[in-house]
This record gives sequence, structure tokens and C-alpha cells, in this order.
Amino acid sequence: MMRILVTGSDGQIGHELLKTLAPLGEVVGITRADGDLASPEVVDSLLERFRPGVVVNPAAYTAVDQAEGEETVARGLNAGLPEKLARWAEANGALLVHYSTDYVYAGNGEAPMPESEPTAPLSVYGKTKLAGDEAILAHSPSAVILRTSWVYGARGRNFMLTMLKLAAERNELKVVADQWGAPTPAWLIAQVTALVIRARLLGNDAIRGVYHLTCRKATSWCGLAREIIRLAGERGAPLKMGEQRVFPIPTSEYPAPAPRPKNSRLDVSRIEQALAIQLPDWKAALGVTLGDWHKD
Repeated sequence: MMRILVTGSDGQIGHELLKTLAPLGEVVGITRADGDLASPEVVDSLLERFRPGVVVNPAAYTAVDQAEGEETVARGLNAGLPEKLARWAEANGALLVHYSTDYVYAGNGEAPMPESEPTAPLSVYGKTKLAGDEAILAHSPSAVILRTSWVYGARGRNFMLTMLKLAAERNELKVVADQWGAPTPAWLIAQVTALVIRARLLGNDAIRGVYHLTCRKATSWCGLAREIIRLAGERGAPLKMGEQRVFPIPTSEYPAPAPRPKNSRLDVSRIEQALAIQLPDWKAALGVTLGDWHKD
């Protein structure tokens, strides 16, 4: 039975991968408890111990603002780890699936960006993630890189859970309204990852390189917050406020150490065509995710 190694398996994407990839093989999850994945020696030891046929890498340094003062640490996980995995995968005939981010782009304009969009990251986080992408493309041409945006889920730490917590504590919220993207739940990322792996196992070697993977359509952070609160209220969540109490503000009124792209819209037509699928729009996917949260 083929072995699939999932790094960062205690994160929100990793958690979903452990469940979703189970029909494809023996899934082994790696967490911080297994060692420092920024250490090449630790990674070598884990790879030689498990000898996977597929490596799926959601592990990353994702503290965007904190990365501005911890570039060396961020680079270790976001660039060093992907390079190590890519070199091992290429040398051992394994498939590597890696996750990237909208932060590799400057985010100009308003149109959805294709995979050919020039990269121009604004932050340390974006720069280190791009370095990881470039290392993978250089050392494992058969690897698949899935660039996603605004990831959230029913567990962990993310925007949806933060908004639900604040809406239960406050009478109003102010949320940035001039950054646009496609909120994408962890479960959808895991499902599409499973389709990618299955296609490759069935011999579709044309699926390789960079693909955008997000929900369809787009919204602002303010629009997302309003929809989260509206849907949660409909499901009977104990909130102190409704969506009408979420007020828009510009990015300039919410300063942060790391600059964000204002346009995070990604064109997903390439992966839809490659896998013969249609990705859901962000509102439909949010409804599913809130349903999972409400059951918990």
C-alpha cells in the first residue's frame, strides 16, 4: 500500500488531508512533536524512516506579521523545507504536492490573476514562500504547487473563527474592505489535493507545476465577515450582533507590519480544466464550513 506523508498534519489543512487522503494509501502525519522541520537532518531522518511515495507539504511559517522580524526562521520552513522535500522526491521517484499563497503576487488591479502573473511579493512571508516555490520548480519538475488564498476552517486559528468569537463578544466590528480575494476552506483544498494525487497515480503526468486553487468569485474581508455572521446567526449561534453591525474600513485604518496584496483574486480555470471539475463559489463553501463548525 502506498504511503503518503503529510507534514504539519495538526494544522487546518493537514487535519483535513489526514481524513481525505485515507482512501489513496497509508497516510502518515508529521507534526512539530516529530521534530523541527526547518532542520535538514530531521527532515532527512523522517523521509528515510517512512519512505513515502507521495509527500504533501502544508507545513509553513504562516505568522505573516511576525515574519517581518523573523525572516531566518520563516525562510527555514517556507524555503528550506520545500527544497529538501523536492530534492528527496526527485531522487526517490516520489510525488511532491506543496501549497503556496496569493502573497507571492503584488496584487495590483482587480482581475483574477493567472498562474503566469509575474511574482512580486510585498512581505517577508511572501518572499520566503516564493523562494520555496522556486526551489521546488528547480529541483522537482514533476511536483505540483497549489497556490491558494484566505484559508480558513472549522478548527484551528483563522478569520472565520476569529469573527465568530468577536461577534459573540462585541456589539460592532470594523473590518478592512479594500482587500479582495476568494475565501477557501481547508476541506476543499484537501479534496482537490486528493484528486490531483489520484490523477497522477493513474498516470496523468501532465498535471505538474503551479496551479491556483481557491473558491470561485471574490469578496472583501468586510464582505466575508458579514456573511460569516449572517449565516451563523441563521444557525442560531449566540452572537451579540448581526451582519449590519460590521462596518467597512480601508487598509490604512488597520496598520500591520506586513503589507498585504489588495487584489488576491486568482484565476482557477487551469486546475478546473486539468481535473475536469468546477470549484464552488466562496459563499456555498462557507455555508458547508459553518455547518461543520456548528456541529462541533
